[in-house]
Amino acid sequence: MANSKRQLFLKRRMRVRNKLRRTADGRPRLSIHRSGKNMSAQIIDDLNGVTLASASTLEKDLGVVGVNNVEASAKVGVAIAERAKKAGVEVVYFDRGGFLFHGKVKALAEAAREGGLKF
Repeated sequence: MANSKRQLFLKRRMRVRNKLRRTADGRPRLSIHRSGKNMSAQIIDDLNGVTLASASTLEKDLGVVGVNNVEASAKVGVAIAERAKKAGVEVVYFDRGGFLFHGKVKALAEAAREGGLKF
């Protein structure tokens, strides 16, 4: 029996996350979520279980409410990089979840790197 898209996504997400946790060395995790309408990113300290910074297309001050494209993802990437610097975070590991690294996910990652995050 073939796996459903959801099962393949969940399997890919756990494979990526478990590989990254082995090499994390106590760094915070830049976790992203992409839906059909929105894009969000969080920097999470897994050791303490707290979110250090977050950014989303749902925020009015980013000016991309209701827009979900590559440009909106890039704005979220820049915003998360700025907020991470304010929180004192410079080095993270990028947890793309089960999403493939292209399009919106890639745009967010490149914008965060340009904003000063290292991963």
